[in-house]
Amino acid sequence: PMAAVMFFQDCFAQYMTTKNVAAFDLFKDNIYWVIAGFNLQFEKEMPFWSEQIQIEIWVSEISRMKMYTDFVLYHNGEVFAKGDACWFILDMNTKRPLSMSKISDNIDIVSEFVLGEHTKFNIENGETKIAQTEYVTNINDIDFNNHVNNKSYINLAQSTIGMDYRSNHSLKNLTVKFCKETYIYDTLHCDTYKGEDDKTFIHKIKKGDNSVCEIKTIWTDSINSSNIENYKLSIRN
Repeated sequence: PMAAVMFFQDCFAQYMTTKNVAAFDLFKDNIYWVIAGFNLQFEKEMPFWSEQIQIEIWVSEISRMKMYTDFVLYHNGEVFAKGDACWFILDMNTKRPLSMSKISDNIDIVSEFVLGEHTKFNIENGETKIAQTEYVTNINDIDFNNHVNNKSYINLAQSTIGMDYRSNHSLKNLTVKFCKETYIYDTLHCDTYKGEDDKTFIHKIKKGDNSVCEIKTIWTDSINSSNIENYKLSIRN
């Protein structure tokens, strides 16, 4: 699942590079990209390591202050994951969102939504707290903007799910809402709550009293991987 998260964001970065509005292009004007949130839905068994996948991403909607991308991941021509994401551009000094008009002329829009119309990334409160953990960020958590990267938040949330549960379940849906930036050596607290059923969890991550990230994970019974016994590693020269 984490590989799918990183792949679609890397594909986003590559696409923005072709439009001359990648992170390093915007830095020259004291502007930077931030991701406000994303949904990721897994359709079937994940590909094995070393197998080839295909990723498609496109800009599906631009409003005055937001830009949405939709994306699909394929394996052997079939969709195994899909989702959407919301992006802002911020002023590096004020940290305030800027109008998308600064970059929209460079972007082509394809109004195709893989998960339906875009809505706010609202994550409900959980019912019963079942786990909590604390984490101090380090150099391995820092991204291009010198902020804690979103992979670290997701790893922190998943670390509160016990190994017994995770060994018998596979991640089905992942919704992430980013609320506030954090930095190196910040102490993050993650509280995990039971959701509407025993396969839904709500993860609230805070720095002090401030909410920095909210995550909802939905799991399904573990996908049968018995065919791994017959899996042959694909070696490429």
